[in-house]
Amino acid sequence: MRKILNTAHLYMIIGLVSGFYYRELTKLNDFTGDTQLSVVHTHAFALGMLVFLIVLILEKQFALTSSRLFGWFFWIYNAGLVLSMAMMTLHGTLTVLGRPSGDAIALIAGLGHILLTVGLVLLFVTLGKLLPAKARPDAEPALPDGRAGATSAPGLR
Repeated sequence: MRKILNTAHLYMIIGLVSGFYYRELTKLNDFTGDTQLSVVHTHAFALGMLVFLIVLILEKQFALTSSRLFGWFFWIYNAGLVLSMAMMTLHGTLTVLGRPSGDAIALIAGLGHILLTVGLVLLFVTLGKLLPAKARPDAEPALPDGRAGATSAPGLR
């Protein structure tokens, strides 16, 4: 659980620093246009800090880390998020500095988003395996002595 909390905390710090970087870089360069830098901090807060705070709650409730799939989720999701945010930062910085960004940046950012998707799928598969099975609505409740709870009167159900 500590690793999950530390991860959320790290993304909070990245979110704050990236917001500061965006503000200062655009101010120093008198840049007023649109740039990817404007959403890096939002991605860090929402997809980083908030997601891992939710995962922390889910860990407390369902013991996510007991599943082998959780480790796969954790590392793939983080790789995707870091890759996506790094490419957004690079692309945004190049935009502010008036330099072109190549197709490689978009390709790597796309790979980061694919990894994010795979990570989220792994999280949902992990949750699905750990959630208790829901009782069927038509199943009869058991009596304290273990017998089925069928009514004794004929025709009543």
